[in-house]
This record gives sequence, structure tokens and C-alpha cells, in this order.
Amino acid sequence: MVRANTLLLKLRLFIATTLLMLILLAILIIITSYYHQGTPKIYVTLAIVLVFVQYMIGPIMVEKMMHVNYVSQQEAPKLHAMVEDLAMKAGVPKPKIGIAEINIPNAFAFGRTKKDGRICVTRGILKLLDQEELEAVLGHEMSHIKHSDMAVMTLISVVPLICYYIFISTMFSGDRNNNGYGYIIGIAALGAYLVGQILVLFVSRTREYYADEGSVELCGKPHKMASALYKLVYGSATTNKDELKEVEGLKAFFVNDISDAGNEINDLQQLDINMDGVISEEELSKLRYSDTKIGTKNNIMELLSTHPNMVKRVKRLSELAY
Repeated sequence: MVRANTLLLKLRLFIATTLLMLILLAILIIITSYYHQGTPKIYVTLAIVLVFVQYMIGPIMVEKMMHVNYVSQQEAPKLHAMVEDLAMKAGVPKPKIGIAEINIPNAFAFGRTKKDGRICVTRGILKLLDQEELEAVLGHEMSHIKHSDMAVMTLISVVPLICYYIFISTMFSGDRNNNGYGYIIGIAALGAYLVGQILVLFVSRTREYYADEGSVELCGKPHKMASALYKLVYGSATTNKDELKEVEGLKAFFVNDISDAGNEINDLQQLDINMDGVISEEELSKLRYSDTKIGTKNNIMELLSTHPNMVKRVKRLSELAY
């Protein structure tokens, strides 16, 4: 069953990425038929430039916005030991290790390639999780590097931007020839932009499931990952809102959706049977055979979120435990 779910996750990623590329291709074909010349080359060039720029300066922007300081093995020996062990298990080069000087409890991975991978933890998460929970989160982030899904997100996130640019340039260019055909292209581009955004969010949510699974493979402790997720949601829900706003634009990098934590915490409490603030191995085991309740609002909001619903993630971890 677990293997089947893994294949399903890979299939979802492939289908969503393919659809995004087809959407962009369809828009370019429409433009080609309209202009009867090489105009689409402009958009292809723009796509390449945007991907390249994002690829080159992305890590620098993340470092600055997250206030990242890279630490040596002497400065953080335990952190280095855990990351080095996980990197060996994952079969990837040891990433650079950093601490983000922000209070929001979380972790994130980024970089251009597997060799350029960086894993960072916030100051807040070091105060919140125990060592095994932290290791499970680091395994989650190591899986992002192993799967190279950061590069995939860089590639596909450009597609809606291109569609939006086409929408703006056709709707407000002043070219109204061919019985308003430019309007049709603009409306089609706007539709493609909206669908593209939904697909990008879908891929983002799917890769989180995939990284959770990777954490279980590397660490073998799904209940620790589940407990860490529970604590991270609670930590985000109780963090100062001004601090959340400062890094909200980069929330896709985090382990959980820091913006929606306040809504998720109520649904998550049903999993903590003895209300001790953690999800134990026994509680996760019981969850596998029990039903969970998710608010209607949270189900709807999930479609517009960078992360899956947290109850669903923990439920999946209960299945991966066996």
C-alpha cells in the first residue's frame, strides 16, 4: 500500500508539471496563430530569463529574508552530526547548515542543486522540539534535496508568471485588430494563469507528502515526525503575527503553512488523545484505524495553500508507520 501511495505521489507530480507545460505551450500556439510570426519567442526568452534569474539569486534572497547564519561543526556539533548522518542515508552531499535568527519554529531547505543544498533551522525550532523530533524534520528537509523538488518548483512557478505577463501585454497593448482576437488571447492567458497557480500549489502540497515519506525512510520514526508537525503548528499559531508577516512570502519553504496554523490547531487537537502536547507512537497507531474530522473551511482553504491539511499529513504518517 505504501509503495502504491509513493507511485501515486510521483504520478501526481509528473501530471501536474506536464499540465503546466502544456498550458504554456497552448498559449504560445494561440499567439503564434494570431501574429503569424515569431512573437512567442519573446515569451520563451522571458521564461528562460526568469528561471535563470530565480535559479541564480534565489538562495541569496532566501538567506537575507530568513536572516540565515551558517554554522560550523564546532558551533553546532549535534546539528552537524544529524545532518551528516541523514545525508549519508539519503546518498547526497552534506548540505550547508544554517540557523535562521527568527522565532517562528520551523526548518527549510533550498539551493540550486544537490551539491549546493542548504538546510536551515530557525532559532525557534531548536527551543521547541526534542532531538528525535528535530531529526525527523531534518529528514523531511533532506528529502527535498534528495528529490530535487526545489528545482521543479523553480521551473513550474515561472509558468503562471509568463501567462500573467501575456495577459497584461495583450489586454493593455492597444492592439485591437482581428475583431478583438487580442482580448480572447488575454482572457485565455488569465485563465491559464489562474489554473497554473492552482497547479503550482498542488505540486507544492504533493512534494510535502513526498518529503514526509522521505523522513520516515531516513529516520524510521513516523510518530516523531507527526509530533513535530503538531508542535510546529502550535508554535506558528502562538507566534507574533508581525513576525509571521515578515516571512509569509517564503512560507512554501517551511515544513507547515505558518499562515493557516491558527485554523489547523483546533483540528489537530483531536489526535492528541491524552492532551500532553505530543503525538505518541500509540496515538499514531490508533489514528490509522480511526476517522478524523476536518472543518469544511480547512478543506476549502487547503486548495489555496502551499501545504496539505495537517490532519491529512498526520493520517498519512500513521499509514506509513506500517
